Amino acid sequence: MANAVESGFREKTPRSAELFERASRLFPSGVTHDSRYLTPYPIFVERALGARKWDVDGNEYVDYFGGHGALLLGHSHPEVAEAVAEQVCNGTHFGASHELEVAWAEQVVDMVPAAEKVRFTASGTEASMLGFRLARACTGRNKILRLAEHFHGWHDQVIGDGVALPSGVPAGIADTQVVCPANDIDAVSEALAADRDIAAVVLEPTGATFGKIPATRDFLVQLRAVTEQHGVLLIFDEVIAGFRVSRGGAQAYYGITPDMTFLAKILAGGQPGGAVVGRADILDGMSMRPDDPAWNASERVSHAGTYNANPVSAVAGLTTLKIVATTDANERANRTGATIRDGMDEVVRELGLNWIVYGEFSGFHILPNSDPDVTADDLYSGKGAPAAIKRSTVPAGMTHLLRTGMIANGVDLLGWPGGMVSAVHTEEDVDRTIAAFRATATELAPVAAAS
Repeated sequence: MANAVESGFREKTPRSAELFERASRLFPSGVTHDSRYLTPYPIFVERALGARKWDVDGNEYVDYFGGHGALLLGHSHPEVAEAVAEQVCNGTHFGASHELEVAWAEQVVDMVPAAEKVRFTASGTEASMLGFRLARACTGRNKILRLAEHFHGWHDQVIGDGVALPSGVPAGIADTQVVCPANDIDAVSEALAADRDIAAVVLEPTGATFGKIPATRDFLVQLRAVTEQHGVLLIFDEVIAGFRVSRGGAQAYYGITPDMTFLAKILAGGQPGGAVVGRADILDGMSMRPDDPAWNASERVSHAGTYNANPVSAVAGLTTLKIVATTDANERANRTGATIRDGMDEVVRELGLNWIVYGEFSGFHILPNSDPDVTADDLYSGKGAPAAIKRSTVPAGMTHLLRTGMIANGVDLLGWPGGMVSAVHTEEDVDRTIAAFRATATELAPVAAAS
């Protein structure tokens, strides 16, 4: 079965195979981002438009990578593309302040409840690095509490499970972080009560990886209360959720305002860009005081960044956010996400599989589970969700086979596996996606049944 799926993939993508051979001589593992790694090789894309993209072999795909979640409006949205093209001709980097960055920040403040002030960065990872520095400066405390499996970038402060650290990360980093189980308010409360050196709690408000491990509104409400009780900052990492869950992000949808928020992806309209937004008194920790050199030298939080708020990212972000703010882009993407989940779930039931298709908003997740005792309800049971996912039985290699099978059938999924839905995915895209899922799942059903 594995050979059949891989053979179908290879037959369609010989040019990608050639490029991967060249790339492997240049890049570690032949890729420039870990999530793009795929065996026997990834596809190499030549162009993209709307919800589709085409590889170097001429194959067309319905795309659910969506620029790693950045492209709520799809690839090469005409208004965004026109604005970027015009700006490229006017200058890509002024090394100076400009009006676009002001308008971009004003748009963010208008849309995001927590945003009293804004500081742009070049990525979501940089936003979390700066946000943690601000949290420590504001509180005089040294540690950040984060939740297991939640993602906040690739830098040293957020890598590992709190026990084992990956290669290359200094051992002392473990002393700056506290890691609690996802969705476990008791564990968080106990940690905050026991350790007065915790400056902030950070989490993805939708749950880890845009809901792969779902969070609940009740948990967020409890978290807001317990952080206030202990004088600890609450940080929402809305790098994915921001402007996707709703115009004002997850915080607007749930009605819970954090002290700081990390933004990226949709923020910059598909160009590189991130931001820390939040309470003015926290972000003013970066403010220069012309008459206070001692503050500037030792207390002010410094922040540089060559590409912060560059005019190309600024105009792409501003144009995108204006479209999101004034159209039904969120609602369309969320409705399409629900339609895809329902269609895939119907296929799973037709084939008698124990797989679970789940998610919320404009995302979907596929858990190729073979344990009949693990259900979708378990994944939405608060702190039982991580245990349910770990308890599920996924046959060896099934996730890989599912992803490569979908590619062979004309659909490109994210690797977990799942996808990000845009506002421009059409009924035809959905029909093609469900048909590809039915064909792939049918092919893999014997492997699932044998496990």
